[in-house]
Amino acid sequence: MSIEAPLAPHPDRLLPSDPATRAIARDLYASVKDLPIISPHGHTDPSWFADNQPFPDPATLFIVPDHYIFRLLYSQGVPLEELGVPRIDGGWTETDSRKIWRRFAENVHLLRGTPSRMWLDYAFHEVLGITERLSAANADRVYDQIDAQLKRPEFLPRALFERFNIEALATTEDPLDDLRHHKTIRASGWGGKVVTAFRPDNVVDPEHPRFTTDLPELGRITGRGVGTWQGYLAALRDRRRYFIEQGGATSTDHGHPTAHTENLGQEDAAALYARIAGGGGSAHDAERFRGQMLTEMARMSMNDGLVMQIHPGALRSQNPAVTNVFGEAKGDDWPSRTEYVRALKPLLNAFGNERDLTIILFTLDESTYAREIAPLAGHYPALRIGPAWWFHDSPEGMRRFREQVTETAGFYNTVGFNDDTRAFFSIPARHDLSRRIDCGFLGRLVSEHRLDRDEAFAVAKDLAYNLAKTAYRL
Repeated sequence: MSIEAPLAPHPDRLLPSDPATRAIARDLYASVKDLPIISPHGHTDPSWFADNQPFPDPATLFIVPDHYIFRLLYSQGVPLEELGVPRIDGGWTETDSRKIWRRFAENVHLLRGTPSRMWLDYAFHEVLGITERLSAANADRVYDQIDAQLKRPEFLPRALFERFNIEALATTEDPLDDLRHHKTIRASGWGGKVVTAFRPDNVVDPEHPRFTTDLPELGRITGRGVGTWQGYLAALRDRRRYFIEQGGATSTDHGHPTAHTENLGQEDAAALYARIAGGGGSAHDAERFRGQMLTEMARMSMNDGLVMQIHPGALRSQNPAVTNVFGEAKGDDWPSRTEYVRALKPLLNAFGNERDLTIILFTLDESTYAREIAPLAGHYPALRIGPAWWFHDSPEGMRRFREQVTETAGFYNTVGFNDDTRAFFSIPARHDLSRRIDCGFLGRLVSEHRLDRDEAFAVAKDLAYNLAKTAYRL
């Protein structure tokens, strides 16, 4: 039997290379590494925790659903069908999980230097006990080891939730979801805290592919007349209340193409909605309507207390050769240039000074951190800055985030870390990475005599735990 290179993540990984600074960072990291995880925004499947069934085989768990992984292999010419990604037309795609795993193992070197590699190494070594680095030569052996582990009771979703020391986890559902899995979790008597988040894009974005079918369904399930502006708003308020009562929701999430907002008078808003609902709105109308709905969502949050998250600036489904065959969220999404100061002014004029409202801004346009987002959050009581997101949820992205926002907005206008993941096994890996990067940043401030040591320990705990728990009202 061949012996592959050992898999043994270094205990000082991601900490500063300067010995004096690294020593401080080590002490800081030791103080926060075992804190409970607050995972306030993500896309894990609530049915995992409702049904508590074993996770599937390694390929179905780690490769088939993970666009971080298969987009890089696709970029090097590996067909998505060979990685088990299903086609929307039902055409051939590999269903033999072992073959999918072997194909991945042949190309695992493509992940070198990426956060995906670090997340996988953590999951394989720290969670699953794998001690050799995956390669084409040992693909079957590693597959068998992982597959055997997944069948054990201690690897059931609820057991892992507790092992990962997750205190609270939020999933994300659209307004038409009946939240049956959340109801099952709550009725089961299990102590794990899993809540939902309200993601209304499919019924507030006229250019969403499901808008025309989902809008009437919103009316049907609420019994509201969504043919009128007031009936439509009442239906959305009903669903928000349902998400709070049945799913424990504490937040909303909005993935609009831009951060544009409007604050129209109700007559003008009603006229705009009439064009939209009637199917006659233009692209300009759609942008104005999305902007108006961000302001309406803030208005509703003033009443029901839900925290708003705005995730703008993703150009989604840009490659029709992928989207038309495999559907959305298959790795063909890009960051885009996004403006915030002028775009958010109508919303902020209306609600930016409210102390009881929390609006968390995210960006994929890093050029806006120091120029726009940090100055805005450093002024308006309602604004907070979400952590580095998606393409920038990486060691260098996290460092850039701290360097660009801290001087203007401080630490306490940020909200700690959220993992924003579909991959359950990556949650502890992502939080560990974030804690290491933050402790390295704080260690540098201490070593440069810009922050006292006792203050750094307090900030480290806040970044790892307190800020997320407070901001998301968990």
